[in-house]
Amino acid sequence: MIEYLPLNKINGRFLSSYQESLNEIISGDNLILGNSVEKFEKLFSDYCGTNCCVGVNSGLDALTLILKSYVELGKLKKGDGVIVPTNTFIATALAVIHAGLKPLLVDPNPETYNLDLKDILAEINHAKAIIPVHLYGQLCDMGEILSVAKTQNILVIEDAAQAHGAENENGQKAGSFGHAAAFSFYPTKNLGCLGDGGAITTNDQELFEHILKIRNYGKNLDGNYSEIGFNSRLDSIQAAILSVKLKELDSDNEVRRKIAIRYCSEIINSKVKLPTIKNIKSHVFYAFVIKVENRPHFIEYLTAKEIGFNIHYPQLLKDEIILNNFVNKPSKSNSDFSANIISLPLHPLLPETDIKKIIDAVNSY
Repeated sequence: MIEYLPLNKINGRFLSSYQESLNEIISGDNLILGNSVEKFEKLFSDYCGTNCCVGVNSGLDALTLILKSYVELGKLKKGDGVIVPTNTFIATALAVIHAGLKPLLVDPNPETYNLDLKDILAEINHAKAIIPVHLYGQLCDMGEILSVAKTQNILVIEDAAQAHGAENENGQKAGSFGHAAAFSFYPTKNLGCLGDGGAITTNDQELFEHILKIRNYGKNLDGNYSEIGFNSRLDSIQAAILSVKLKELDSDNEVRRKIAIRYCSEIINSKVKLPTIKNIKSHVFYAFVIKVENRPHFIEYLTAKEIGFNIHYPQLLKDEIILNNFVNKPSKSNSDFSANIISLPLHPLLPETDIKKIIDAVNSY
């Protein structure tokens, strides 16, 4: 059986380093917001090319705290519209709702699955912020988005939960383009910990200082409380694990790219549509997503071939009943972004024999 993502093997490479880090934490006395958290925050901000990083509990919390902070700092107000792609994970919309804002759903570009400028422009007059989601690990066209956002004087908050290490042609990395960015370190991510975890990167010093307080109950450095805060702290153990894995992120991403190139060059089947890759460095292939004819039959076919798969994501946000009272309905009726997609196995430890088996199976479908 070819597993979709064998996390036990991926993390198994680091067991001795994990144990060393764990021993250091256990022998100390600071399990929350300790030195390992500060170390990772510095490493990750340097890696992304930003001045500041705040470790938090999850990617959802990262987005929520950014948006709530901008409301509390007066740069957004309750009820403001925030442009969100309809094909993202539900957490993107939930963060907007938790902050008291309104998600303005737009359909993505059918080739890249990312936000499309013309659809952004259709909602731009109703928006005070844009959340470009670097879906599946591919950077949005940040030049276009930043240009229109500057013209309209609106905030740009990257959802980089799937794009750790993706960079544009100038080497600028995900998490450093907008006013702020949210990352998830959920175990399946290219940079994943052994539980929940997230981070915020930014060059906005005022935002940084505000989030430092509200992630920790609203507590000031003097020990008093000046904000209505949360318990959203990246714990020391997860931070230490992330510091270990960060060293291998670029090399792991490069392996992912090489496998993706193999898939794109060797899968030839008229019933299968391969992803559009604008710039290979701008994609880190958190997921390799194809479109297929008759997905239920294709799933049966892969199962019979003992090949794992995933679906990112089974349903568009505009079709989520729980969101009906919170979101608009994009004008397009295209469900192709969810009805026909499926993700093939792609990870740094995928053996050559499995790569060939996957390619041969898809070609024979």
